[in-house]
Amino acid sequence: MISPVERYVSASKRPNTQRSYASALKHFEQHWGGLLPASTAQVAAYLAAYADTLSPNTLQVRLAALAQWHLAQGFVDPTKDPLIRQVLKGIRTLHPSQETQAEPLPLRTLESCIAWLEAEAAQAAEAGNAGRLLRCQRDRALILLGFWRAFRSEELCRLEVPFIQARRDEGMTIFLPRSKADRDNLGRTFSTPALKRLCPVNAYSDWISTAGVSDGPVFRGIDRWGQLSAQALHPYSIGHILRHTLIRSGGEGELYSSHSLRRGFATWASASGWDQKSLMSYVGWRDAKSALRYIEARPDFSSL
Repeated sequence: MISPVERYVSASKRPNTQRSYASALKHFEQHWGGLLPASTAQVAAYLAAYADTLSPNTLQVRLAALAQWHLAQGFVDPTKDPLIRQVLKGIRTLHPSQETQAEPLPLRTLESCIAWLEAEAAQAAEAGNAGRLLRCQRDRALILLGFWRAFRSEELCRLEVPFIQARRDEGMTIFLPRSKADRDNLGRTFSTPALKRLCPVNAYSDWISTAGVSDGPVFRGIDRWGQLSAQALHPYSIGHILRHTLIRSGGEGELYSSHSLRRGFATWASASGWDQKSLMSYVGWRDAKSALRYIEARPDFSSL
């Protein structure tokens, strides 16, 4: 039986991180044939073996998993040796890789996407197609909230009805108990104003009213018979929903991912004159470097 202390220690570890580290250790031991505890030379040889097949970022995750295991077991961390830093630097030099980023979703594309969903919802309501209406209302609320609040897909899937207070045509507050950036699990409250068009507050209110949910996850699966699941959507499904909706509305869905909502908002806010401090505070970025990664720079050469 697990002790209270072990229970809380386990709860402090993020499930995604635990899975990632477990996969990394399995790769080191079973796929490559490494032994734990490992020596610095062994770790360096492991990096060299996968230098041309794994990205530097992936290798960094593998090193973090090895470091965590050694420290947890009371061994010296072999990844901190200067040799490891030199090997990583050499890998980046000989195997440069360009970081791929999601295409930001333009506001005009968002507008056409939402207009299509609203038209589909009206037709579904007129035809008495409850399942189709549910999907349209859910996807409309999901996309608008994801865009205007710049939420990650995992954050959208973690939203809970009891933690949201929404007033139609006024605004809403959202408490998110934990997220990727919230390392200490302190939680954070987000505010979202009502907008004259493309309003996330009214879209959320319409979805909750149509779905008739008062507890549990906000965004849930809907089966082929139009039945609403009690389980939250999986983060991977957010990108699929966005691409499917964009394609159905006549857009180029294959260009975008769930991160396109976050980058789309950041790009729109920057182009609309938001200063960097306001944007960082609204989204929740702690450093300027993180914010700049999400903003699509558009230099103006019109005067030439």
